[in-house]
Amino acid sequence: MSDIGKFTGHPAAEPIRIYAGLASAGGAQAQAALAAADLQRAGGFQRKNLLVVTTTGSGWVDPALVDTFEYLTGGDCATVAIQYSYLPSWISYLVDQSKALAAGRALFDAVYGVWAKLPAGQRPRLFVAGESLGSFGGEAAFTGENDLANRTSGALFAGPPNFNTLFREFSDNRDAGSPEVQPVYQDGRTVRFANYPTAGITPEGQPWEGSRVLYLMHPSDPIVWWSPHLIFSQPDWISEPPGRDVLKGMFWMPFITFWQVTADLPFSTGVPDGHGHRYSAEYVDGWNAVMRPAGITPQDLTNLRKIIAEVR
Repeated sequence: MSDIGKFTGHPAAEPIRIYAGLASAGGAQAQAALAAADLQRAGGFQRKNLLVVTTTGSGWVDPALVDTFEYLTGGDCATVAIQYSYLPSWISYLVDQSKALAAGRALFDAVYGVWAKLPAGQRPRLFVAGESLGSFGGEAAFTGENDLANRTSGALFAGPPNFNTLFREFSDNRDAGSPEVQPVYQDGRTVRFANYPTAGITPEGQPWEGSRVLYLMHPSDPIVWWSPHLIFSQPDWISEPPGRDVLKGMFWMPFITFWQVTADLPFSTGVPDGHGHRYSAEYVDGWNAVMRPAGITPQDLTNLRKIIAEVR
């Protein structure tokens, strides 16, 4: 709380964090109900900003994601999450995808059920977020772009696996001429994608009104680009100009490219921040774009990037 106050220059509230582990209740529905009740008891629905996070496979929530949210809200916020597995994410990709979906849907529905009953003028702004397999689960409560826009104030998803349902829908149906590595969907009216948000979020100059949904995806993140389709099919991103941290000479070969990207998966987090599957300071510009907090200056963003970069 004192660190947030130093950053904002104003007295800060103590952020509320609610977490329900696997042992706290029997199943995702019961955990979600418990978490929503704890959130209500702690006064989370009286804060101005409320964040629903779907965890990674082991139940981990990226501190950089939550800390950034708390700094940019001046601490006037609450965050809630539940655990659905003990397994590392790479194993959860194989065996726990259904649990991630169930947890993401159950938690949002439980929180939304309480939130929707509040008087319209007394509801907090409701946000959704998730990293990696957490983004897969975070999407599960929504049917598409309009549902996200109608039921949230915004969403931030980082390092989405290639099999994410909505991520694939938005990417596969991107506007003509926009690259797969940074798609433009429906002129960016609600959903946008950023490789490096400090460099700008396309399409720049187009209106971005109402709820904002943003995907953060490094060109060098194998989680984003890995797919079994790589065995027999050349993806569009292979033939597009590569991102700044991808080898310019990369090309597709049946089987070979699939195994190259597969071999990168276990090492995707053992790289410097801003590359591979390591998202850290990007959350500053990502949340700033999604939330549009008042009074934040470019220097504030620079200072906060330094703070968040030291979180891990």
